[in-house]
Amino acid sequence: MTAPDRPRGRGMKLQPSDVKTLAVRCGIPVLQPPTLRSDEAQAPLRLLDADVFVVVAYGLILPKAVLETPPLGCINVHFSLLPRWRGAAPVQWAILEGDPNSGVAIMKMDPGLDTGPVLEMVEEPILPEDNSGRLADRLAALGARLVPAVLDRLEDISPVPQPEEGVTYASKLTPEDARIDWSKPAVTVNNRIRAFNPRPGAWSSLNGKRLKVWSAAPAGRSEGVPGTLSTGDEGPVVATGSGGLRLLEVQPEGKSRMSGADFVRGYGQDLPALLG
Repeated sequence: MTAPDRPRGRGMKLQPSDVKTLAVRCGIPVLQPPTLRSDEAQAPLRLLDADVFVVVAYGLILPKAVLETPPLGCINVHFSLLPRWRGAAPVQWAILEGDPNSGVAIMKMDPGLDTGPVLEMVEEPILPEDNSGRLADRLAALGARLVPAVLDRLEDISPVPQPEEGVTYASKLTPEDARIDWSKPAVTVNNRIRAFNPRPGAWSSLNGKRLKVWSAAPAGRSEGVPGTLSTGDEGPVVATGSGGLRLLEVQPEGKSRMSGADFVRGYGQDLPALLG
């Protein structure tokens, strides 16, 4: 069961989810109801006579009737160290906030938002070079290893209630959230760049157009007001609220990605003085 086909790409044509693509390739029947609140959508689940449902990044709310359908309940694979970062974007928020670790929590679902008791939880360090795509890939692989192990001993595991302290929420992020604020310290700006790679890309304003920044690195001290650009052999350095940040990979609006060094060479002596 996966989300309905959604418009994607430049042509905004309906595209299936990766789950559907793989299921069709493997000859597995696919259900794509727009909601699970109707009896019509719930009926096929009851007919499965399943012991347990496994939910991973499904995107639809499971009503109480669905949660109670399998006798062993529903388990969810969540990419955070619960109760930190309940919600829609736990990987991005962990990087945004500079967390040293993330992880995978396998929990038994209840009607709340990621509030169910935990069956298994494993930490995964967040590396300096991680962006949200790289981290999510590692967490997905970790989750895939954990699920069969949990299922094998599900009836013997005592679920552990989540503590009331330390609860944070990873709200859904928007393209506007990806806008860079150069008045923040360099490390904070770099965390935002990493968190929004690969989607939707952190961005700034350059001569009235968007400049996406895909990769950057701290560059020590830098002169000028936040947003001031200076040239460098390995790419431009931008002044922030504290320290400089070297832009390693950028994408001007309407153009392909390029290295920071190629970006500087493209402007020659006319490199803009300030990013907005």
